[in-house]
Amino acid sequence: MAQGQIQTQRQQQVQKQIMTANQMQLLQAKLSELPVAQLAECIRAEIDDNPALEQVLPDDHYDNDNDNDSFDNNDNEEHEEDYETMREREERQSELDEAMNSIGKDDEELPVYYKYSNTNNDDIQEEESIYDSLNTQMIETELTPKEREIMEYLIGSLDNDGWLRKSTLSIADEMAIYNDIDVNQQEIENVLKKLQEFDPAGVGARSLKECLLLQIERRTDSSEKEMMKKVIDEYYDEFIKKQWNIIQKKLAIDNITTERLLQELTKLNPKPGLSFGSNSNINLHNITPDVYIDSFDDGTVTFSINNYDAPHVAITPSFLDMMKQNQGNADTISRQMREAMMYVRNKVSYAQMFINALKMRNDTLTSVVKAIVNCQHDFFVEGDESYIKPMTLKDLSEKTGFDISTISRTCKGKYAQTRWGMFPFRYFFSDKYTTDNGDEMSTRSIKAAMNDIIDGEDKKNPLSDEAIAQALAEKGFPIARRTVAKYREQLGIPVAKMRK
Repeated sequence: MAQGQIQTQRQQQVQKQIMTANQMQLLQAKLSELPVAQLAECIRAEIDDNPALEQVLPDDHYDNDNDNDSFDNNDNEEHEEDYETMREREERQSELDEAMNSIGKDDEELPVYYKYSNTNNDDIQEEESIYDSLNTQMIETELTPKEREIMEYLIGSLDNDGWLRKSTLSIADEMAIYNDIDVNQQEIENVLKKLQEFDPAGVGARSLKECLLLQIERRTDSSEKEMMKKVIDEYYDEFIKKQWNIIQKKLAIDNITTERLLQELTKLNPKPGLSFGSNSNINLHNITPDVYIDSFDDGTVTFSINNYDAPHVAITPSFLDMMKQNQGNADTISRQMREAMMYVRNKVSYAQMFINALKMRNDTLTSVVKAIVNCQHDFFVEGDESYIKPMTLKDLSEKTGFDISTISRTCKGKYAQTRWGMFPFRYFFSDKYTTDNGDEMSTRSIKAAMNDIIDGEDKKNPLSDEAIAQALAEKGFPIARRTVAKYREQLGIPVAKMRK
């Protein structure tokens, strides 16, 4: 009888260990996927739900020594960074980012009458984000399954202003590498045209000129509409420079018509995404980097994990004291007390599991970023996309020892702030092409070079695939003609005779 009880207890213990291991695995997977801003919210929610978990000062945190790992590519040495220094740096970076948001290249081309012409507050739709609105319109639009996948990716790629600042080539590469979806540039262009028919007018534009023309196209047909299109389409430089005397002369219109035309054009919204208010912008577009990657002119590259405002947590001391006081007294305490102790033990157990999962997330993210920095070191130093080397999830898996699914979760939705701007982790991935000599090259670099060659060809005498292959070889990309044909089709570029 006693032997049977012991066997049953062992079986229950093994079963409990298996359940705990499964819980831990699921928790790690959940936390690994969260970007740092969402992680902070998750930790606060867990503190509210679990009384055995409490927020502590960084100096008291169990993992304080490992919170801010950094990496020097030259000597591969890790060093600690003072917490307060890190916080000050984050605050300075945040202030700098906020200041820089109003200076970007696209804003520089905005005429003065568009600099401060944001939508009136009465029009702000605080109950719905632009992301929600566009997805609702997508559901109501007839699309094939592949078009829907492209549309979802395009919507997710829009910036704070509602513009698409990525090239169709970059999007095609990202979808192929990160989402395993084979799509060409023409397919993306076709779906983008449908997106540009959504509200608000101007969404999905790739430049100020396109944004304004999309809005003008929505207006009722009239002579005024045609003049507005002509100003933006034919006299855009004069419009940007506010040279209305030249525009008036070229259109052969009087002062009253010119003034009315100016008034109508200034009613257009150069940043349609802002019409949904600040709340949606914060939720969708004010991205907090998960890691800072710094590069220096001497070739050194360092990185630090951004803890943002994620609380540091530890086990609540009073719960530990209760467990210690009643340890070994299970036979002498009352049933009610045993139930209370079971509650305390479960809460402490999950709190410890949560803390361990947080540490595992930090360690995994650190290892993955270190591997990315190692592989893409030249890009972080030079900032040139052509320096991005072939790198896949499988490559990172082999370098870090984590399985591909773990790498995928760790990279999902994460962003890196670099010397050259903010990039999603997926930006650093590129498929590889192996030459006859065994050399590996990034397919993204090959496609970018091919695009440049075709853009610069004589349109009256376009290059054949063989000629493109020769031109690529001269640029250091010795690929076969059939590979040129394959990549050309992926880019949505027709054969030579169709490009005349």
